[in-house]
Amino acid sequence: MSRRGDERSAWDEQCGGIVNAANLEQQHGYLCSLDDVPDGGAVEIKAEEASEAGIVMLRRGDQAWAYRNVCPHFSIPLNYEPNTFWAYDAELLMCAHHSAMFRFEDGHCIDGPCEGAALTPVPIRIEQRKIFGQA
Repeated sequence: MSRRGDERSAWDEQCGGIVNAANLEQQHGYLCSLDDVPDGGAVEIKAEEASEAGIVMLRRGDQAWAYRNVCPHFSIPLNYEPNTFWAYDAELLMCAHHSAMFRFEDGHCIDGPCEGAALTPVPIRIEQRKIFGQA
């Protein structure tokens, strides 16, 4: 993403210079671009350690939510195949193993074998359509 002339955001002003997408991607905690996540769908962010759970990133328009990619029913990934998730109407994510249905906005299970449970949220922030994890 490039900027022309005097087009500067408040973020640019705070940082004292032009900030471009490449610089943002190099920042600590960068997960993916908002545009990498299909609108109304999900992508998988692999964990750095093979023994750790990855992240499922959900998107609806300019909003995004992140959760540990672990179903609370059996503590297994929500997807059956890599980076393949079942999302419905940009509202619900379904576990591929036992059909539990989770709301995008809070990870709460509204139907299925773990009804009433919730996915574990991963705090994120969005800056210039880039998504970062927060400690």
